[in-house]
Amino acid sequence: MSHIVTIAKRELAGYFATPVAYVFIVIFLLLASAFTFYLGGLYERGQADLAPFFTFHPWLYLFLIPAISMRLWAEERKSGSVELLLTQPVTLWQAVLGKFLAAWAFTALALALTFPIWITVNYLGSPDNGVILAAYIGSLLMAGGFLAIGSCMSALTRNQVVAFILAVVVCFAFLLAGFPLVLDAFRAWAPQVLIDAIASLSFLTHFESISKGVLDVRDLLYFALTMAFFLIATAIILDVRKAE
Repeated sequence: MSHIVTIAKRELAGYFATPVAYVFIVIFLLLASAFTFYLGGLYERGQADLAPFFTFHPWLYLFLIPAISMRLWAEERKSGSVELLLTQPVTLWQAVLGKFLAAWAFTALALALTFPIWITVNYLGSPDNGVILAAYIGSLLMAGGFLAIGSCMSALTRNQVVAFILAVVVCFAFLLAGFPLVLDAFRAWAPQVLIDAIASLSFLTHFESISKGVLDVRDLLYFALTMAFFLIATAIILDVRKAE
């Protein structure tokens, strides 16, 4: 565990060693605020909740999270530093988990910095803070799922731009898995059991359930298994391609 923490700390410090981290945080906060107050009409709704704020999180993450994850392994493979990393007294699993936790912690920090919006709603009314807290948890879990997918896509290629595009496409498919845009491609030939299984993979469906204040074990398990699956896939891909 100490190796994982060490890698995570090093990676997290690496984010703030360049302006990239600060640019990401500023862009995330600006877009989140703009969507909440202008597109979401937080004031005009006249309701003391953060529904307009969390509604746009999936779409913000769709592009911003791949921007974080694209550098996780693509740059390491391009520069050859992944081989150097794996010669250290750490296992591949520790490296994958450490890098992922660093990216997730960085995302959690950006999400935590949106607290003024929470304070604003409490100042204007009496919201159900339990529901808001649950929505924050759901948002963080969804970000973790996106990061795990992005990590896997980053391990597939040496090019960060390609990793970004692949992550956006796969995340978009998971985001809308329960909607006709995705399901119509399977209805003509796939059995109903498979269609129902694909529909159950929708990030939006599980996130919306949590954002309503319902911390269902099935939703929590879904995000946990999604992260585990793509992190395992990341390790397998890196192990297979470490000689390339």
